[in-house]
Amino acid sequence: MAKRKTHYWLLKSEPNAYSIDDLVKDRTTHWDGVRNYQARNMLRDEILVGDKVLFYHSNADPMAIVGTATVVQNGYPDHTAFDKTDKHYDEKSDPDNPRWFMVDIEIAQKFAEPITRDMLRENEITAGMMVLAKGSRLSVQPVTEDEWKAVHKLAKAKLK
Repeated sequence: MAKRKTHYWLLKSEPNAYSIDDLVKDRTTHWDGVRNYQARNMLRDEILVGDKVLFYHSNADPMAIVGTATVVQNGYPDHTAFDKTDKHYDEKSDPDNPRWFMVDIEIAQKFAEPITRDMLRENEITAGMMVLAKGSRLSVQPVTEDEWKAVHKLAKAKLK
């Protein structure tokens, strides 16, 4: 069986909820709390171990790609949906037929300087990224390999 080609993703997080510094400290985390069906489908069906992640700070000043991570666990049921004390609790979610999923990621690197939206817009390769599209609010987004490489070049960072 042929090895699957690596896929690339952008995951958004508000830094006051979970930042790149939190991931640096924790080393790994589960990407929980996603409550959008399109993003859920990617977490459940498409994002796999070994895939690469751009870590994006949303609702921040500036909003920016701040580092990278690697997927270390395929999608599995998001336990926060079943926990009545969790802010992501979903009373309609059933452990026997889970509605929401998450993956685990591990820090690869924190960029020395954030790659801002303006920097992305000014780059020929990254100017078309989904994260820049008007009305694009998905917290999980596909990224092309060329965009992945271009972001690293902008960050003056090694491909990890």
